[in-house]
Amino acid sequence: MDPSPLMAAMGPHPISSFQPVMASESYTDAEVMLRVKAGDESAFDYLVQKYRRPLVSFMYRMARNTAAAEDLAQEVFLRVYRSRHTYEASAKFTTWLYRIATNLAVNHARDTRHERPEVTVSLDEPDEETGTTLDVADSTVSADESLVRRERMLAIRAKVEALPERQRLAVVMHKYQQMDYKQIAEVLKLSESATKSLLFRAYETLREQLKEFI
Repeated sequence: MDPSPLMAAMGPHPISSFQPVMASESYTDAEVMLRVKAGDESAFDYLVQKYRRPLVSFMYRMARNTAAAEDLAQEVFLRVYRSRHTYEASAKFTTWLYRIATNLAVNHARDTRHERPEVTVSLDEPDEETGTTLDVADSTVSADESLVRRERMLAIRAKVEALPERQRLAVVMHKYQQMDYKQIAEVLKLSESATKSLLFRAYETLREQLKEFI
């Protein structure tokens, strides 16, 4: 496969000629992917630009490594591109996309199980709730409050990381990717009731283990 369309799409340049078309016509992501299947490179560019950041975020929460997250997200798009000729819009595009991402994330986690570093937090990584960074002074937050917030962030990430694999995937998709039960169920190939039960057990575990921060 010639990787140039993907490499171009992953770069910082603006979205190509497909963007104006999207602005004037309402396409679902599945319809956009069908255009990719038909050979429209700008449609692929559009999907990469739309989903690159969410996928990097998803992969980072699974791999806890920025470089690995970037590489894994790129591999997802490579697989999407390679699969374009066999793509069928039988499910939501995001379901298909995150199923590819989930398989990659699980394989990476298993392959690097003994070499992953302890969960850490970057000083310039925004707080999930406030959007502020830990190294930027906030006149409304005391030093003690900042320390408690940082400890809370570290604790949450460590406990999510320690969840059983399928529970961790479900929590990341539900809490951080804002995917609904139906989508998560389709990605994990579970029933909706089983997905709700999976998430309930995961959140109950987190609540119990994070009582001092709640």
